[in-house]
Amino acid sequence: MHRGVAVLAGRRNRLFGCAHKEPATGVPLMGHETQAQTMKIDRSTPVLVTGANGYVASWVVKRLLDGGATVHAAVRAPDDAARTEHLHRLAHGAPGKLRLFRADLLDAGSYASAMSECGVVFHTASPFVTRVKDPQRELIDPALLGTRNVLEEASRTDSVQRVVVTSSCAAIYSDAIDCARAPGGKLTEAIWNTTASLDYQPYSYSKTLAEREAWRLAEAQSRWRLVVVNPSLVIGPALQKRPSSESFNIVRQLADGTMKQGAPRFALGVVDVRDLADAHLAAAYLPDAEGRHIISAHDTDILELGRALLREFGDRYPLPRRALPKWLLWLVGPLVKGGLPRRIIARNVDVPWHADHGKSVRALGMHYRPLQESMVDMFSRMIDDGMLPKR
Repeated sequence: MHRGVAVLAGRRNRLFGCAHKEPATGVPLMGHETQAQTMKIDRSTPVLVTGANGYVASWVVKRLLDGGATVHAAVRAPDDAARTEHLHRLAHGAPGKLRLFRADLLDAGSYASAMSECGVVFHTASPFVTRVKDPQRELIDPALLGTRNVLEEASRTDSVQRVVVTSSCAAIYSDAIDCARAPGGKLTEAIWNTTASLDYQPYSYSKTLAEREAWRLAEAQSRWRLVVVNPSLVIGPALQKRPSSESFNIVRQLADGTMKQGAPRFALGVVDVRDLADAHLAAAYLPDAEGRHIISAHDTDILELGRALLREFGDRYPLPRRALPKWLLWLVGPLVKGGLPRRIIARNVDVPWHADHGKSVRALGMHYRPLQESMVDMFSRMIDDGMLPKR
C-alpha cells in the first residue's frame, strides 16, 4: 500500500466528519477446497517463512501447516507470547510441524539457523510504517538490507531451491494516475515504479528497491529460483488479534463514523489475504512458476470498500454511502495534522486504478473471492476480536 492510502488511514477523526466462502478461522466450508489445499507440497524438507507472525505470513504458515509441511518460522521475538500465540494455535492439531527461530532483518547471518535444510524460503518480512521521520532508516534500510540478508543466506544454503518474495504493487506504481499512463491503461508485471523516491511515496520506493535487489541477487547465482508476488492492498480476516496492517485502520474509519459524511474515491486494488496465501504456495510449488505476479482481485476505491459492508452492517454502523468531493479533500487535506499532500490527492482521488492479474490466473491458477465476502469476513473478525464495538 502506498503512502497516500496510509495517510488516509492515519487521519482518523481529522478529515472526514459467496460461493466459496471461508470462515475467519480459515477452515473451508464443506465441499470447497482452496488452491493451497490441493497444492502438492514437498514435505521432504522444511520451509522458512520470515516475519512469520505478520498478517500475510500467518496465513502462509497456516496453509503450509495444513498441507503437512515443517515450517521454520522466523520472528524477532519468539518468546513473546502475545506475538506468537496464534502460530502455536495454528500448529495445534495440524499435520505439519512448527519451529520458531529468532532472526532480524538487519542482522546479517541471523537467518542461517532458521534456513538450515530448508528447500523453500518465503521472504514475507518487510517494514510497513505509515509515519516516519527518517524514511531511509525506517523504510529503505530494513527493506533493502533485509532482502539482501535473507537472499544472500539462501545462496549460502545448499538445500534452498526456490525463494518466494512478497513484494507489492507498490514496486510497480506510486499513484493511480500511473495506471492511466501505462500501456493499455493497466499495470502489468513488465512495469516498474519510476515515480517514487525517498521524498515522495518512500514506502513504494522501499518496495521497489527491495525487489530490484532480489532480482539482482537471483541473477547472480543459478541454484535457486526466485518467484515474486506483487499484491495490492490486502484485506480479509486476520489470524492474530491485533494485526498491524494499515488495512485495519481504513476499516476502523469506515465503521466508527470518521467517514459517515462521505468517503473518498481514493483508487486502489485489493486482494483477500487468504487468496494471497494461496498465491504464495502456488509460487513455491508449481514447477513452472517464474517471474513477477500481480495478485489483485478488484480495481476499486475506499468508498466501495465501505459500500461492500452496507448490506450486512449498514443498520448498525455509520458506514459511508456517498463520495467525499475531491475539492473538499483538496481544500482541507494539507491542513490536517500530518497533512495529506495535494499531489497525492490529485494523483489518486477520482482517478481509476487498473491492474492486469491475468498472469496470476494463468500461471498460478488463482481464483479470487468477491469483494463483499472479503470485507464482511474482515469486519466480522474485527468485531469478534474487539477491534470494533459490537452493536
